[in-house]
Amino acid sequence: MTETQFLAPAAVADEDELDRSLRPRRLDEFVGQERVKEQLSISLEATRTRAEALDHVLLIGPPGLGKTSLAYIVREELGVGLRSAAGPALERKGDVAAILTALGERDVLFIDEIHRLSRAVEEILYPALEDFRLDIVVGQGPAARTLTLDLPPFTLIGATTRTGLLTSPLRDRFGMTFRLEHYEPPELARIVRRSARILEVEIEDEAADEIARRARGTPRIANRILRRVRDVAEVRHQGVITTAVSQEALELLEVDECGLERTDRVLLRTVVEKFEGGPVGLSTLAVALGEEPDTIEDVYEPYLLQLGFLQRTPRGRVVTRLGREHVGAAAAPDDSLF
Repeated sequence: MTETQFLAPAAVADEDELDRSLRPRRLDEFVGQERVKEQLSISLEATRTRAEALDHVLLIGPPGLGKTSLAYIVREELGVGLRSAAGPALERKGDVAAILTALGERDVLFIDEIHRLSRAVEEILYPALEDFRLDIVVGQGPAARTLTLDLPPFTLIGATTRTGLLTSPLRDRFGMTFRLEHYEPPELARIVRRSARILEVEIEDEAADEIARRARGTPRIANRILRRVRDVAEVRHQGVITTAVSQEALELLEVDECGLERTDRVLLRTVVEKFEGGPVGLSTLAVALGEEPDTIEDVYEPYLLQLGFLQRTPRGRVVTRLGREHVGAAAAPDDSLF
């Protein structure tokens, strides 16, 4: 269950609004991803000069790295309109047709989780992306006929966390593909300081560095931790985030020095204590943790794999020597293999 699922609807709306307020609005405000920014800035400048629609863009990367922010930055830089939708929500051809016909000249259409589009929806997108036309079938059987509607030139920005699930025909229609990487702690510290200024909270440099080190290389997590640390600073102290306050708040949030949260450590201990360190199958592990397999695979495992605490093998998940050490478990007899 995510953090916002514990909140009342009004609180969720407030959190979402706060997230939007912390997003950079221009490309020069966006911290990190320097190569992506350089390539994108050249394309944006050329597009403005020629007064054309930007080529379609595919953004790839784990959640929280700034894919949505970049889509909104493109809109701001080009001074055009933006329509956004989530891939799973576009279930029928009519849904896509309604959005496409409402787009203006050079507008941006942002589709999050684009890998979850249905085949029927994908097929209606192909001519729209290539030739800016919309083919609509009217009637059924022998009386069916196809109506073609011309669309204004527009830009599709697709965001995906799982590029392997994109079909080749859809992937090939993107003129630019950018892969976003995890951030380094100094970059995250800059983001934390910028967010603190927007939130009008005073923060010491060392406290920002401490939050950045535990943010798992992800700006969204860094901002989430900052908001919770701010709460502790305001309720228990004088509102200033010092190093001591940040450490107190992080201990309260159960975020350890490596950025692991309680659920991450429970996963490691479950494999070590209940399954002798592995290998254990994903479905078995999901039952033991009371989580969905997709949640384990997409939310918890990537960072554990990145740290080298967990390995995926043909036989199942295995906790490595580093993972055992982190949760204070004894080394396995064959740890040298991992």
